[in-house]
Amino acid sequence: MSSPADRRAEFGVALVAPLALGSLLNPINSSMIATALEPIGRAFAARASETVWLVAALYVTSAVAQPTMGKLADRWGARRVFLLGLVVVLIGGVAGAVAPSLDALIGVRVVLGIGTSAAYPSAMRVLRTHARRVGRDTPRAVLAVLSLAALSTMAIGPTLGGILTGAAGWRAIFLVNVPLAAIGIALCLLFVAPDDHHPAEAPGARLDVVGIALFAGAVVAGMLFAMGIAAGPRWWLVPVFAGCVLALVAHSLRRAVARPFIDLRMLARNRALSATYLRFGLTCVLAYAILYGFAQWLEGALGYTPTEAGLATLPLSITSMATSLLSSRMHTLRAPLALTAVALLAGCLGLLVLDDGASHLAIAGVGVLFGLAQGMSSVANQAAVYDQAPADEIGSAAGLQRTAGYLGAVVASSLLGWFYGGRASTPGLHALAVAMLALGAVLLAITLLDPALRTEKPQPTL
Repeated sequence: MSSPADRRAEFGVALVAPLALGSLLNPINSSMIATALEPIGRAFAARASETVWLVAALYVTSAVAQPTMGKLADRWGARRVFLLGLVVVLIGGVAGAVAPSLDALIGVRVVLGIGTSAAYPSAMRVLRTHARRVGRDTPRAVLAVLSLAALSTMAIGPTLGGILTGAAGWRAIFLVNVPLAAIGIALCLLFVAPDDHHPAEAPGARLDVVGIALFAGAVVAGMLFAMGIAAGPRWWLVPVFAGCVLALVAHSLRRAVARPFIDLRMLARNRALSATYLRFGLTCVLAYAILYGFAQWLEGALGYTPTEAGLATLPLSITSMATSLLSSRMHTLRAPLALTAVALLAGCLGLLVLDDGASHLAIAGVGVLFGLAQGMSSVANQAAVYDQAPADEIGSAAGLQRTAGYLGAVVASSLLGWFYGGRASTPGLHALAVAMLALGAVLLAITLLDPALRTEKPQPTL
């Protein structure tokens, strides 16, 4: 039996550091912009319902790109895909710093969505391959490092974004990608082992382009409809959405499609994994609604500056990081996931109490509740996917997990556009909280009723 020192060496800092750095790029780009939406809107004379596209563009792109990159990592080599993504992020960071219009900036967010989507599924594939090479399971603590890297940067993103925006202007939140991507490329080249196969030799390397297009069409049509309800529903989008969904289902079930973009047969067989995706998606609806909606409310309704709004989210950030560490030490998944749902419900009730004269203590208290939920959920859901996914499809499965999260973020963006309209307000926040309460009740029910969470295998530790 290997000693604790040997086990730590097998999954040491040299291996985990570049994977963690790459995995934080999508969350940090997702969250930094939260406190920059108001300044960007003023710079381009855009309404809140228009700047929300900066949020939605990255998530729509990531929802499609994450499983695509996961499939490429499984077939073409995780290290190659990881490095390619970092190069795209570097280019996107430079482009964002010079974007001349809101439309151009939305395009940059699409580029960043593609580039940042490569890291997480590639990292999961690297870990699974390394675990097979050394002959032991990946310790849950290592998975927790990836989760903590993503979670902590997502949590501190609004604070960092507020500080950067206040000190150097909102373009600084794009330019910060350049040094991060460059460091990631260097660490990957130094410490991540080369891929075992050549792309030309990888079986099943052909992408399901039809499935990708149909999925993207369904996501975009659904989001456009949801975000346009406040101004007047675009009913013609309903048949477009339904047609894309039906066509995607029919296409994915065809026997001729060997590796469909969305493998419905696998999801039907693996109910535990399907339940994890659903649970994670619902959690992300609530988490991202508060991540963006809270900062906008602080600036739009209470008159906070971007820096002040960023600092006001520190209790959420600190709590989420602390509780993610606590969750990584638990040997069960059911407890942290149930606690996540309860904390989200309590946080939504707290939102209903806040008004235009809310104290700093009340705002911090609500942030703590949502931070508790984010920290508990992140590690537990990631560990569930790692345990439940097919061994040879871990990159694709990890990508689909992130897709579920991004779909949740798209729904959250749509809710914000619907309830806030032109500007964030306290009545809009309260209406948002009521919708979040209903979703939180559903999340709690499916967590408590999930049979897979009652029969868990012990989690490996360092």
